[in-house]
Amino acid sequence: MGLTVLAIDAGNSKTDVAIVTTDGEVLATARGGGFRPPAVGVDTAMDDLAGTVTRALTTAGLTSVTHVSACLANADFPVEEEQLAAALHARGWGTTVTVRNDTFAILRAGVTEPRGVAVVCGAGINCVGMRPDGRTARFPALGRVSGDWGGGWGLSEEALWHASRAEDGRGASTALSHTLPAHFGLPSVYALVEALHLEHVPALRRHELTPVLFATASDGDPIARTIVERQAEEVVAMAVVALTRLDLLSEETPVLLGGGVLAARHPQLNDHITHLLTDRAPKAVPQVVTASPVLGAALLGLDRVGSGEGAQGRLRRYYGV
Repeated sequence: MGLTVLAIDAGNSKTDVAIVTTDGEVLATARGGGFRPPAVGVDTAMDDLAGTVTRALTTAGLTSVTHVSACLANADFPVEEEQLAAALHARGWGTTVTVRNDTFAILRAGVTEPRGVAVVCGAGINCVGMRPDGRTARFPALGRVSGDWGGGWGLSEEALWHASRAEDGRGASTALSHTLPAHFGLPSVYALVEALHLEHVPALRRHELTPVLFATASDGDPIARTIVERQAEEVVAMAVVALTRLDLLSEETPVLLGGGVLAARHPQLNDHITHLLTDRAPKAVPQVVTASPVLGAALLGLDRVGSGEGAQGRLRRYYGV
């Protein structure tokens, strides 16, 4: 059969894997649950991943592959990549193993060569960049402790902060003090905060407030619009720093926008990002990427084993891009 790649895109909520040949043929795919080593430990996370990988290998009629290309959530520092690579290698799924943060999968899925910058705004926010010569740019992306701001979780928290202060008089008036509690059928922000605190509204449902924030901004609320514009500023700040680190500011370079918040294409957010990039990085070419991240993991694997453009094109067609 020749060289084969096991591509893994493992996020906090779901995992996708694919078995791909060196000519870009997809032999098997499988989907499993989230990959959360910080919460359950590396061994347990690998045990959970094993079920998904084994299903794909069995469908492909294989017991192992040539190379494992894994893009994993929570691989934020080189030491974590090394630890996870060692754990994957110990499973015997591939002769060689490469581990990257899962943001690299979104970047590679959206470009025709390993060159560009991606900003992902989902539950949190992250940014990576790469050049064909192997140089990369990245951020720890651990939240406010590492200087990050925003993402769906952060946006909902910011909206609640402003809504609470508007309702009790500490802050400026905003329609968020009505739209946020109304989403849950509650009469006030006080009632919403109480419901979240007592878990009458599960904490995980807070992510539902981000679309409410964008709708409120679209209706013209100044506070909501300020929050959305701040998110655009953060996206562009990360992108410009990554472009600068990779000496790509003076070259036409794709800037991929991914994750649920950016893929939703909210006009105020995405238009403001484009406007700011035009001013600060005129050569940047922003585009929203919605391709499956496991495609990116597979393309990185094909890069590693030396597959050509034909194989990569065939793989892209399989995933509809």
